Amino acid sequence: MGFGRTVTGLAALSIAAFYLLFASSLTSNFKWMCIAVILILTFSWITMGAPKQAARPARKAAPSESSEPEPSVEEQEIDSDIPEPVTGKELDGATLRERKMAKIQSAQSKQEEWIAATLVAQADTSEENLVEVTLEMEDVHVADEFVVEVSPESVENADIEMAISQRKIKHDEIRKKIEMRRRGQLADIRASTARMWEEQTAGEDLVKLLQTPGHGHSVLDSPEHPTPGHIYGATFVRIDEGRILKLRTPLDDGFQQVKKKEEPTLPPLLGPDGLPLPALIGSDGAALPLPALPLPDASSALAQLKKEMDD
Repeated sequence: MGFGRTVTGLAALSIAAFYLLFASSLTSNFKWMCIAVILILTFSWITMGAPKQAARPARKAAPSESSEPEPSVEEQEIDSDIPEPVTGKELDGATLRERKMAKIQSAQSKQEEWIAATLVAQADTSEENLVEVTLEMEDVHVADEFVVEVSPESVENADIEMAISQRKIKHDEIRKKIEMRRRGQLADIRASTARMWEEQTAGEDLVKLLQTPGHGHSVLDSPEHPTPGHIYGATFVRIDEGRILKLRTPLDDGFQQVKKKEEPTLPPLLGPDGLPLPALIGSDGAALPLPALPLPDASSALAQLKKEMDD
């Protein structure tokens, strides 16, 4: 057995070394054959080295009958006071495997008893802690059946409406673009016109021009009949080559007179009869004014402020 196992191992190693050295030059089929042979030899080498279990000789049971002679009557009377000998257990004659199996079975039985006890305890506690929960179902609204009828006419009408709406949107966009372009052109025309008049009237002194006799321009007053009683200022603006606008604006317009606030007067003092009391007359015969009210001190002012904040 040892020689065959050695030969098998050496063959597996030699084939493995050959495969590693010449793997690049071998074909794929030959590679798979080498791998299969290596696996077979390795498996054979492993199975050859497994030792067989030797059968244990059965242990002879002790003879049931004792070969000792029977004791006499006197010996029986003497030995009556001695306790009975301890007998062997049932497993004394069993093998080691049987003892292990007996221990495992006893442990499993104890574990099953403990699991059963815990399950019973949990069931009792769950029954004690059981809480009844009632569910109240609210009114449930069942959806009604909704049927949509689709006909070729309705589909055609929907397509027509969609096409009309798309065309309307496109027309609105085109109209907005045309309007923006026209506004831009009109703004350019107005700006160029204003720039032209500004270039023509730049540096022109209209006051000096109107002071010269025979200037040949017509002056338009605005307003023609101003309201008298105001101070007016004149501003000259050229309208065209032969007309000048004289704009008169009041210089004192837009101002307001500041009104003084009237100080509040105290109501007259009334007597018990409901009539006002006569004024106090001094030594010179003139009426004396009422004395001024006392000013509050700092503590009373703080108290009043605190009261207002609390309110």
